[in-house]
Amino acid sequence: MYFRILMKKIRNFCIIAHIDHGKSTLADRLLEFTGSVSDRDSQDQLLDNMDLERERGITIKSHAIQMEYTLNGEDFILNLIDTPGHVDFSYEVSRSIAACEGALLIVDAAQGIQAQTISNLYLALENDLEIIPVLNKIDLPSADPEVVKDQIIDLLGCVDNDIIPASAKTGLGIDEILEAIVEKIPHPVGDNNAPLQAMIFDSVYNSFRGIEAYFKIVNGEIKKGEKVKFLATGKEYFADEIGTLKFKQEPKHQLSTGEVGYIISGIKDAREVKVGDTITSTTNPSTEAIHGFEDVKPMVFAGIYPVDTEDYEELRKSMEKLQLNDASLTFEPESSVALGFGFRCGFLGMLHMEIIQERLEREFDMTVITTVPNVSYKAYTTAGAKIEVHNPTDFPDPSTLDYVEEPYIKSQIITKSEFVGTIMNLCIDKRGELTNQVYLTTERVELSFNMPLGEIVFDFYDKLKSVSRGYASFDYQPSEYRKSDLIKLDILLNGEQVDALSALIHRKNAQSLGRKICVKLKELIPRQQFDIAVQSAIGAKIISRETIKALRKDVTAKCYGGDISRKRKLLEKQKKGKKRMKQVGNVEIPQKAFLAVLKLDD
Repeated sequence: MYFRILMKKIRNFCIIAHIDHGKSTLADRLLEFTGSVSDRDSQDQLLDNMDLERERGITIKSHAIQMEYTLNGEDFILNLIDTPGHVDFSYEVSRSIAACEGALLIVDAAQGIQAQTISNLYLALENDLEIIPVLNKIDLPSADPEVVKDQIIDLLGCVDNDIIPASAKTGLGIDEILEAIVEKIPHPVGDNNAPLQAMIFDSVYNSFRGIEAYFKIVNGEIKKGEKVKFLATGKEYFADEIGTLKFKQEPKHQLSTGEVGYIISGIKDAREVKVGDTITSTTNPSTEAIHGFEDVKPMVFAGIYPVDTEDYEELRKSMEKLQLNDASLTFEPESSVALGFGFRCGFLGMLHMEIIQERLEREFDMTVITTVPNVSYKAYTTAGAKIEVHNPTDFPDPSTLDYVEEPYIKSQIITKSEFVGTIMNLCIDKRGELTNQVYLTTERVELSFNMPLGEIVFDFYDKLKSVSRGYASFDYQPSEYRKSDLIKLDILLNGEQVDALSALIHRKNAQSLGRKICVKLKELIPRQQFDIAVQSAIGAKIISRETIKALRKDVTAKCYGGDISRKRKLLEKQKKGKKRMKQVGNVEIPQKAFLAVLKLDD
């Protein structure tokens, strides 16, 4: 009977919002009001425990924490799973939502509803979550609560009284939010006597204790020390420690249906724990896995190589540990003529790629080189074979190629009406097709485009923010593959192809992009003792060239006056040496040259 009551006292919820709408600050206030954190441990952005998250002011990882709250003399357990707001981390959001029964929808009273708010909201509604709308930052002078309330009512179909006005900074409305969580969000439903089914929604690597998996129990109960089985891998372990996720982990002897907790079972191999897997008991096993969330679909691919080839194995271990903590990262080994052995990695977007690179450098002390990012294409040969192209080096020879298909996305851009013209120009330049234009209010417009994913990989997001002065918000979903006139652009240094700088691009952009890359490399590659020819080519045809002139030692410095033939003799001798040097000279390419392609318009 105790467990039945306990289940009714549990509330599992997440917070969904667009980036910078006050999500982390609201989480801080909820922890303060419920006394979950002591004054000594309290700090801003409490759940954002990565330096990167604090520096950039964004949430990268979802974080789980348990709070205790008393309402009308009854004690309740609230499990908060904080979620990121940026479009590149939507996979983290989907995992958090799968472990919850309700969600707080946070909307900034000054900025209104943004693209990512709508995207995450649809994710929550698909999972039948109870939505509690919260109007945040109402204390700001620029806030327009009445207009934003109307937007929320249109979106959710709720009434004015359902929306809780709040200010996470001052603590206004926090009590009302906590009451609404208890009264409106349903308690978890499940059978405590059924075989154990616990869904893993996250995991982290602890260098002392192995892998810690975070789970939510859907049915049954788990006891400390019992033998458990991970269904996806079929491996069995002892539950050495289980417990709840308070500010500091709190070990328990038993966890039951509806509870969120962690398990430590001494697993050292990162590949043995899969996010979305089901844990069951070996004594009374469940044969069915919980229907979790779909496998991640990477959108952007790039090669990551160690600067020193001896660090290859070290990089592999670092990537495996990072993948535990970020299940949306995919990688497989590959090799490059220019860079040696490395990995072809799949990311959800450009910010995700940047964050992974920074985390490798900060958390694992790995200095890496990242190649030009590209998306996944489908190439069809004249023989009827279909080739998945993740890397420009896999692109088939033009003589055997029939046609190529590239991925398209459906994108939504929400912006102020004054920026519609410039945003349309930007999207049309990127081969976008306008499919819909809706005025949400007289000031705000939602634009829908079909666009090739390859065009938004490089600098689209940065340009969008520039032309809209930071007001536009962007969200996308993959839609289909379409036939396209794509070619492989090669970069040659002194006649040798640099495979790490090759790119697959649309034919109409090839000429201008090839010229820009050559100019940029001319600036970045240091001068040598010999001339370096920087060329871009399509197949055997050279389309642009720049020359990095040689550094020349002043061999005539010791000739002061005298016959000119003495100087000429020295210069001729130097010329012969240069010629010989050019034949054996290798060009060293700095790391920033590989990333320069992303910032060609700077």
